[in-house]
Amino acid sequence: MEVSLFLCLWILLILGGGCLGCLEEEKTGLLRIKASWTDHSYDILSEWGGKIDCCLWMRVTCDENTGRVIEIDLSNLLDGMALLNATLFLPFEELRSLNLGYNYFSEFQGTLKLSKLQHLVLDGNSFTTMPSLQGLIKLEELSLWDNKLTGNIPQTIGALSSLRMLKLGNNYLNGSLLPQVWCKLRNLEELDLSNNRFEGNLPPCLGNLTSLHYLDLSSNGFNGVIPASLFPNLNLLKFISLSHNYFKGSFSFTPFLNNSQLVVFDLVNYNKSLKVEIETPTWFPPFQLEVFRLSNCSLSTSTKDVLGFLLNQHELGMLDLSRSGLTGKVPTWLLVNNTALEFLSIGSNSLTGPLDLHSNSTNLNLVLFDISSNLIQGEVPPYIGSALPSLHVLNMSGNALQGSIPPSMDKMEELCSLDMSFNNLSGPLPKSLFMGSSNLRVLILSNNNLDGSIPKESNLIGLGYLFLENNNISGDISEGLLNSSSLELLDVSNNSVSGVIPDWIGNFSMLTSLVLSRNYLEGEIPKGFCKLNKLLFLDISENKIGPASIPPCANLSTMKYLHLHSNELTGPVPSALSEARSLITLDLTDNKLSGTIPPWISSLSNLRVLLLKGNRIQDSIPAYLCQLEKLRIMDLSRNNLSGLLPSCFNQITTFRRKAAEDKFGNVDYAWAANLSSSTYSYDGELSYFRYLFGVGDAESGEGDVVEFISKSRSESYAGSILHFMSGMDLSGNKLTGPIPPEIGYLSGIHTINLSHNHFSGPIPETFSNLREVESLDISYNALTGKIPPQLIQLNNLAIFSVAYNNLSGKTPERKAQFNTFDQTSYEGNPLLCGLPLERRCAPIGPPPATPPKATEKGEVRSWKAIFLWSFVGSYGVTFLGITAFLYLSSYYTQLLFDFIEAHVSFLRLTT
Repeated sequence: MEVSLFLCLWILLILGGGCLGCLEEEKTGLLRIKASWTDHSYDILSEWGGKIDCCLWMRVTCDENTGRVIEIDLSNLLDGMALLNATLFLPFEELRSLNLGYNYFSEFQGTLKLSKLQHLVLDGNSFTTMPSLQGLIKLEELSLWDNKLTGNIPQTIGALSSLRMLKLGNNYLNGSLLPQVWCKLRNLEELDLSNNRFEGNLPPCLGNLTSLHYLDLSSNGFNGVIPASLFPNLNLLKFISLSHNYFKGSFSFTPFLNNSQLVVFDLVNYNKSLKVEIETPTWFPPFQLEVFRLSNCSLSTSTKDVLGFLLNQHELGMLDLSRSGLTGKVPTWLLVNNTALEFLSIGSNSLTGPLDLHSNSTNLNLVLFDISSNLIQGEVPPYIGSALPSLHVLNMSGNALQGSIPPSMDKMEELCSLDMSFNNLSGPLPKSLFMGSSNLRVLILSNNNLDGSIPKESNLIGLGYLFLENNNISGDISEGLLNSSSLELLDVSNNSVSGVIPDWIGNFSMLTSLVLSRNYLEGEIPKGFCKLNKLLFLDISENKIGPASIPPCANLSTMKYLHLHSNELTGPVPSALSEARSLITLDLTDNKLSGTIPPWISSLSNLRVLLLKGNRIQDSIPAYLCQLEKLRIMDLSRNNLSGLLPSCFNQITTFRRKAAEDKFGNVDYAWAANLSSSTYSYDGELSYFRYLFGVGDAESGEGDVVEFISKSRSESYAGSILHFMSGMDLSGNKLTGPIPPEIGYLSGIHTINLSHNHFSGPIPETFSNLREVESLDISYNALTGKIPPQLIQLNNLAIFSVAYNNLSGKTPERKAQFNTFDQTSYEGNPLLCGLPLERRCAPIGPPPATPPKATEKGEVRSWKAIFLWSFVGSYGVTFLGITAFLYLSSYYTQLLFDFIEAHVSFLRLTT
């Protein structure tokens, strides 16, 4: 018995070596790793040290013969930022695979001296620089995907001649691809440089990497021509993604004549400068594509030939030909030719005619169907629901579809997103649609001619986003919506909805955006509004809401955009707004609000747009408005404001600097089917690109629309344009005193309107600093003095008016922008002269005589002598003439003495 047991142990030692266990130095090394990460890691390595043989520990693999550690998987361990010390791995001389992915490593200290390492995975960390790779001569896989790497790729990578997989996607790498790096990697099979900042041309030597079967260069800044020599020798390629770059020139499919492996071709260009040529129908490609994306390119091949090429592709799972210039009828035959097709996007083309679906055919695989932004006419096929029952996303927006929405839509039980906006659809909202798919998340029917009321019954329990704006919907806000308790956005603006805002609106606890503007709603905002704790965007403007406004109980701590203009609100500015510290836009225009601008408004530190135009607000403009440092647009026009204009507006930093430094957001909340491809995973077998549909949110503010008078007309500013607009309108008040010269230091402002007030004094010369101003209106005041000639330096000025003041002097020189202004800019100033006015300035007389120079003393003395002698001579002649006259006429002599006696008393003679 003992002999047989000994024999078994001896055989195990010889054959497997499993009883040897790991080396003590490697066990100690593993424990050192555990100890160094104790403060940052989850308790995953708790069992390390509990067993004698470290080869039995989790995440450790040993060689069966030698017992040496050959694989360590330490991914997803850390919960906080940490440094990675390369010396921790010195004991593992036989290590072949090291996975440190998805931790919080920020820096790689030291050099990995692992000469036998073949696989190094550092994905999902925070490395900013590439670790030293010297000595890793056998490295076959290097993955640093999703880090924060910057700069160019080090040339040392070119020395890794054994490298088969290189994944550096989702970083901040830049520069061009150096040939001396890439031409040496002849064994490379997979290359992922996507989502970086590379630029320049693609090196032609990439075509020498004949082992490549995966190439992803998408989402960079590559430009220039795609080299013709890039693909002819890459006959093993299965996956190609060149999307989201700036290629130009021409590109042909000819290089793929000998490629029978190609399965994914992805090219969505950022500009239309790339011409793509697909071979004629006589060419039968040796490959069968499963993913084909060719978007935003200029097809030099006719639509007929493009579709002929696709006629031979029977395994397509995804086809995207959007923005490619397709014409003719909608190629619905693709659904018959490719029964496995899941995603079909042919939007933003010039396809015409009706949507001709075969009534007797059913496609059970199609998940996404996008024919938006074409010229498709006619009615929606009545059997569309039964023909495409598996659809998740259907986008038919931006066409010329007519008729009613077919009831068969309720057959699409998996439908998540439906967009039929911007068509000519009519008729009532179909009850079948509202009783259809409980999975429907997004419903967009805006900008049609739909009428009737919102159905009283609804089964849309998963509905999150409902867009019904710009139709002819009437009636009240239906209680049928109550079943959609997950509603996040409701937009029924610009319809004929009447009645009151129901109190049950507060039951939508997830609601972030509520848009009810331009209807016939009346009454007050209900107290149910106080339950909406997540509301970010509220627009109930252009109704008859009032007289009370926001209930005092309202929780506005999350509110960012508030539009209540053109209602019947009365009383002071609602005090409930004092808690809206996140507010970005406040629009109370054209109501009947009174009182003063409240002091608490200075606490709204995030406010960028303040619109109080057309109310009855009085008193002076308070200086605490200057504390709103982020303010971009301020409209206080048409109120009863009086007193002096504060001189502190130059403290508002956004008025002093160029625009676009403050962000309103960059996602349009009104675009609910934002389709984009998700990640592609390659594990030796192909998996499809998957579309994800998503919805922007009100927090971004891209859906925010602001009306503001600029360039003498009311303009609507929406979305990204708000990044660049700034202005101040104080017109139509009773403001007095001089215009503060500090206004001239608002060098980043675009519009200033101070017209129809009582300002006096001169136009500040500092106005010449308003380098960004496009509209300057200071008409209808009592300004005096001259127009500063320095104003001709305002090169962006498009609207200028100083009309109806008391200005004098000459109009500015007609140069640059001032050459475009006519007499209406200056009329009503009687003392102004010069073009373009008809009143010419008075001619200027000759200059006074030049006084004599100091060197002409002799001439000066001569001139004085002549003057003196002429004066004496004239005086003497006059005296002698009078004396002679009196001597010869006794009568006049007596009169002279009588006059002297009467008026000069001291000469009288006494008797």
